[in-house]
Parts: sequence; C-alpha cells; structure tokens
Amino acid sequence: MTSELVTKSHLERRAIVYVRQSTTHQVINNQESLRLQYALRQRARDLGWREDSIDIIDADLGFSGSSAAHREGFKELVGRVAIGEIGLILSIDVTRLARNCTDWYPLLDVCGHRACLIADRES
Repeated sequence: MTSELVTKSHLERRAIVYVRQSTTHQVINNQESLRLQYALRQRARDLGWREDSIDIIDADLGFSGSSAAHREGFKELVGRVAIGEIGLILSIDVTRLARNCTDWYPLLDVCGHRACLIADRES
C-alpha cells in the first residue's frame, strides 16, 4: 500500500509513530488501543519507509492532549519536524496529537513549511 503523496524526499527523512493515551488508567486498561497505535509502524513500512527509519515517540503515555505544556514527546515531535528531520507523522487518530488549536495549528504550520505529511490509520 503506497500513496502518491509520499515522495522520495519524504522517504529520505524519518517517519514518526506518535503514541499517546490520556490517563494511566487508559494505558493499563486499553491495551488494544496501545497495540493499534504501535502497529502503525507497519503502516509506515507499507508507505515505503525502511524499518530503521521509523521512530516511536511514546513519552506522552498517561498525559492528556488538552495541552502540550507537559508533553515532552509532543515537544520532541515538533522540534524534529522543525529541523526537517521528519517526513511523516503517524498517529492512530489526529486527536492523539493535539486537542486544542494552540498546539495543533503550530504543528500544522511547521509541517507545511517542512513538507512533513501527517497520516492516521485511515489515510
């Protein structure tokens, strides 16, 4: 499964799978959600990324997406996109990335400037 949106330039950079659940309770009790999120690594491979070019960011497990203030994984993600290291961000659902415009719009902006794709399990 490939996409016409994925170019050689994207594939020369890294793919990131961003994994997050909002509470410790969810992390412990929603194992299927975690499994599906980690399985996005295969989606990156299907889109053309080599295994050694796919990173998992799961530092935000147990942290709400309502603000990026305490989410070190999200900050790392934005920083790596900003320096042009990332060609693709994968998340089970884009709401895993950010739940408010204050965090979402800057991420979209930097992705636009750095030609970084954002995809979920459906796209």
